[in-house]
Amino acid sequence: MTTLDLRSEDEEADRDRLFDALDEADADETITVEAGRDLTVLLTRYRITRGRDLDVTTEHHVDGVVEHAVTKAAAHEGDELTEFDVRDVPPSRRHEALTGTFDRLDPGQGFELVNDHDPKPLYHELRSTRGESFEWEYTRRDPGEWRVEIRKTGETESGDGAVTASFDVREIPKQERHPTIHHRYGNIDEGETMEIVAPHEPVPLRREFEQRYGEAFDWSVIETEPGRCRVHVTKGGESGSSTDDDRAASSGDASVTVAEELDVRELPPAQRHERIFDTYGDLETGEGFVLVNDHDPKPLYHQFEAEAGDEFHWEYRAKDPGEFRVLIGRESGDGATAVDDDVPSAPF
Repeated sequence: MTTLDLRSEDEEADRDRLFDALDEADADETITVEAGRDLTVLLTRYRITRGRDLDVTTEHHVDGVVEHAVTKAAAHEGDELTEFDVRDVPPSRRHEALTGTFDRLDPGQGFELVNDHDPKPLYHELRSTRGESFEWEYTRRDPGEWRVEIRKTGETESGDGAVTASFDVREIPKQERHPTIHHRYGNIDEGETMEIVAPHEPVPLRREFEQRYGEAFDWSVIETEPGRCRVHVTKGGESGSSTDDDRAASSGDASVTVAEELDVRELPPAQRHERIFDTYGDLETGEGFVLVNDHDPKPLYHQFEAEAGDEFHWEYRAKDPGEFRVLIGRESGDGATAVDDDVPSAPF
């Protein structure tokens, strides 16, 4: 049995070595792959681009090594697309995994995307950056299981390497613009940049970012001309669009300044409440954080109400499928606890 060590820091080199080894393997031959990360997405990409089935068993070791036993099966027959199920992929990695796979397809190739919610933001991202080079067809719209067949129809050029995601909102229906952008922004990592192209600077969107994310973003107008404005929004750091109200989120007479964002969607459910209460415990009076969760955390509100009394602040910022945002803060204790059910929604 062949053993392949892919524990280097060069992911592109590891990908090439893995694909070369699988290309050279015979049908029914098994290769043991040892890596410092889970290679499930990479193996799915091989299935899609090579038209080959793989039987894979995975074992996670305590030292951090992930071992995959990969058996090469027969080539695909017919036009059936390979399934790419991203429901177990961390949300912050899904778009990168999908766009990276799409870019490596030849015209005529494709895959069937399986997701736990409507992947329409991916459609808009591909349309903004890859143009008319793909077909998109829904085959299932069930709660927890959405299926879309994506086929590449022509050659494309990938976008600016300096940005993680790019959207030309001129091509997105107005009612879908803000939900699409906030959904994608919520899934990029600290320090990464999202590009927005609009017919003019989207000032209402900037204000909405200030309301939702406080100072945890940087907003830069990169280029502007009649009918076209290009903006870079970088996650983290001080905002380049400060306002006189210091981005305080208020309810009644209370004021809470956003100190950080806490995204718990990738944590096991059993660890989420502990992390949230630890973060709350570190707050000073007048400080808060924006909680990001994949469902309505209303049960957590009742727990705060029982344990923290009048000193806690609770304000919904967004209620989107797969992404709920709540500002949680520590007040002086002499104000009223509030649940704000109004979600900002401003057009471009």
